Amino acid sequence: MSEAENPERLRDGRAVTVDDVRQLMGASTPHFALQLRERIRALIKGLPADDPARIEGEREILRLDRLAVAGENRGHEAEDGLAPLPSLASERAHTDSE
Repeated sequence: MSEAENPERLRDGRAVTVDDVRQLMGASTPHFALQLRERIRALIKGLPADDPARIEGEREILRLDRLAVAGENRGHEAEDGLAPLPSLASERAHTDSE
């Protein structure tokens, strides 16, 4: 997945809708969360603060930020006697506390 946007969505004079934001949200996984966040950010950039699409987009940006860090499980399932790798969120918390 890239951060490139569908040119039709960005066509001059076309109103951005809540549906546009939700179409991008549908593909959200930890792996693609940051790319989707940037696409949504670009899509809602020029909208007024009270626009429903902007409100939905900003809410989704916060969710994608959390998903990108806390939703990522690294490695494979733990083998007998070994703990699984921590999520990026727990690793970041450990680093921040040092």
